[in-house]
Amino acid sequence: MKVLVGCEFSGVVRDAFKKKGHDAWSCDILPTEIEGNHIQGDVLEILDDGWDLAIFHPPCTYLCSSGLHWNKRRLGRDKLTNEALEFVQKLLNAPIPRIALENPIGCISTRIRKPTQIIQPWMFGEDASKATCLWLKGLVKLESTNIIKKERYANQTASGQNKLGKSDDRWRLRSTTYFGIASAMANQWETDSKYPTLDMFF
Repeated sequence: MKVLVGCEFSGVVRDAFKKKGHDAWSCDILPTEIEGNHIQGDVLEILDDGWDLAIFHPPCTYLCSSGLHWNKRRLGRDKLTNEALEFVQKLLNAPIPRIALENPIGCISTRIRKPTQIIQPWMFGEDASKATCLWLKGLVKLESTNIIKKERYANQTASGQNKLGKSDDRWRLRSTTYFGIASAMANQWETDSKYPTLDMFF
């Protein structure tokens, strides 16, 4: 397949599909962190380039629940959330037969549509907790590969919060897809899906 991984600079998901023999490309306004097939630029400009599958990771800064309270405290932030939602809608409506879009729990669920499923890294062999929503078109729901059950995961504080402290690269570390999830995507989404979804999201 010709696979587009939009809004990814880490190359993790791209390379998981590349290892399976697919023509996989990442695209982001930032350069790739791992040398490989990467298009540096606006993903919206290449949506019509004949992709068979697209996996999108739109920035969650103005979409996730943990930050939405700032919309009433900072002038102009609500406008940025609306622009982020418009970007998400364009990705979901891309002329691509199989689409997956991932984001943390946030306003996509209430302003556009509820996710198809919610996954956790610990469902795929990762010692981490991070609820991740998936909006799917033409794809099966991901099935767990290696469930790890713990009271507290390696990325959590005693209170259950993410233990990454404030730093300039915290956003980058938090946004990178876990290898276990990327591998599951490549293994389970590499063939045509029989999962019944609408042709368009809305």
